[in-house]
Amino acid sequence: MTGLRYDRIESKFLAYDVRPGRSEAEVRLAAFRHSYGSSLKECVSATSTVRLTGNTSNVVSVSKWRWIHGIEFGWDYTDSDDAIYTIELQHRNPNDCLRKEDPARQVFGPYKDSDKSPPSGYGQLFYNNGERQGVWIWGNRMRYTSSNTWVDSGTPAPVAWNDLPGSWDGKYNLSQMHYCVGVPQDRAPGASENGWFWIVGGNAKIVRPPNINEPVFTV
Repeated sequence: MTGLRYDRIESKFLAYDVRPGRSEAEVRLAAFRHSYGSSLKECVSATSTVRLTGNTSNVVSVSKWRWIHGIEFGWDYTDSDDAIYTIELQHRNPNDCLRKEDPARQVFGPYKDSDKSPPSGYGQLFYNNGERQGVWIWGNRMRYTSSNTWVDSGTPAPVAWNDLPGSWDGKYNLSQMHYCVGVPQDRAPGASENGWFWIVGGNAKIVRPPNINEPVFTV
């Protein structure tokens, strides 16, 4: 982390699986003052909050922040301030767009726990197309009769609608900051106290001004 001299920050991160209306994300940069004597931290400045709304195709998006963080003592640790300062890339699911995963496919059939074995002698499900027109399920012989009814003998086997996982679990993916450096004004002319945001490969919009009082983890 650099920035002992400059208070203009440029940072970069990647996002993936941000999907419109299903798994959008709110992101911001925030600076924290960490107490020297405890594990607590205090938010002292933040950028505006930007909402990543995804794109029509699922691609990797690249985003940049340029920000004037406004930390009073810069990054330098001095005798007049016993704190340490850090900057975080923060993200969350918006309250009105919680994750919505792909629905699971379902099949009807017998089931067992993956760490348990089937009854002895019945290591697989098989179908008998012989005279009895029966379907044998492990130790339980269930057969489909000509009267369109299921008949079972012995202990009933567990049979139900079983879920097959969908292709996507509803979570977006965000990288950590690839870099976060302090640069002079001529290298980051767009930097501001609210933050200048840029994205390619996705869509985004500013949804809230900076607010250091929004709830955060304080450790």
